[in-house]
Amino acid sequence: MIDGELLLKIARQAIASAFGLAPEVDKEAVVASHPEFAEKQATFVTLTIGGQLRGCIGSIIPHRSLIDDLIGNARAAAFDDPRFSKLTPEEFETVDIEVSLLTVPQPLDYSDTEDLRSKIRPGIDGVILQLDGRQATFLPQVWEELNDFDLFFAHLCLKAGLPQNCLAYHPQIFTYQVEKFKECDSAGCGI
Repeated sequence: MIDGELLLKIARQAIASAFGLAPEVDKEAVVASHPEFAEKQATFVTLTIGGQLRGCIGSIIPHRSLIDDLIGNARAAAFDDPRFSKLTPEEFETVDIEVSLLTVPQPLDYSDTEDLRSKIRPGIDGVILQLDGRQATFLPQVWEELNDFDLFFAHLCLKAGLPQNCLAYHPQIFTYQVEKFKECDSAGCGI
């Protein structure tokens, strides 16, 4: 079992150390006391300020150790998300961090859009859409805001740089699930 509080602490320290506000994460010490951090694991790190997205970067396929993926994605969410300017030290004071651990994506066979609609589990499945060399993903948490199948997939198609009706072209679909951990502020956790 992964220690969610430790995940969040490492993600926060990884960003803080980039600002010079904390020492670098001692990866060897973490792995020595929590060997599961040496296992390959895909993560997403989502940053929000006042409930508004401020950065979200992650890995879909496990390709490096959990500790390296977590640190790399925390810093990338803070400083390399192309949708946002780099996080400032002032923003860092108010940012909330969420870490998602992803299962390995599995292909989802479907015959048509209605079949896909019957197989997708809103709020449970993260979705990867691939078509014509383009790809996009939405974490399961996106269902909270785009809770309609058609709206969800229209936005996912657009995110991939495809027409919003791209399901008509029968893209490849993969699904995955996440275990998510979120920091709690004074108002409590919004999990």
